[in-house]
Formats: sequence, structure tokens, C-alpha cells
Amino acid sequence: MNSDKSDHIHFKKRGAKTFRRGKALAFLERLKLKRSTIQQQLEQPEFQSIQQILVGELKAIDMMMEEFKQLFELVETETHNKKGCEQNEEN
Repeated sequence: MNSDKSDHIHFKKRGAKTFRRGKALAFLERLKLKRSTIQQQLEQPEFQSIQQILVGELKAIDMMMEEFKQLFELVETETHNKKGCEQNEEN
């Protein structure tokens, strides 16, 4: 039993394999698309009556995306490039 548990822990530390990583990235892209759609709805007057619900959904999707990226050890290059640009502007 202990060997199964240690294998599981070791497996988590290695990160996603290539095949699974591709599926994980595809799912993350779907979440981004859903987030974008909700963001657009927030800006449209016909969705004014449910604005608080949409804000809640945005927060939930943001939380899911962050947890998902951490779980599958996904790092977005856009985020790193943006941070690099901000640091260059400060210097």
C-alpha cells in the first residue's frame, strides 16, 4: 500500500504528460472562451439585470482557471512576457 501512495505523490510532482497536457491546455482554452463570453455579456445593456450573477461567474471561472493551472503545472507564456514587459518599463 505504501508504494502505491508514494507512486501517486511522485506522479503529481512530475507534471502532466504530453498527451494529457494537450487535453489540459484545450480545456483551459475553453474556460478562457467562456470567460470572454461572460465578459462581453457584462458590457451589454440587455444583461444589466443579471450583472451580479455574471460577475460571480467571472470570479468562479478565474478561480477554476488558477486552480487548474496549478494542478496541471501549466505556465502561460503570455503572463511571463507581460510581467517581463512591466519590469522593463519600471527600470
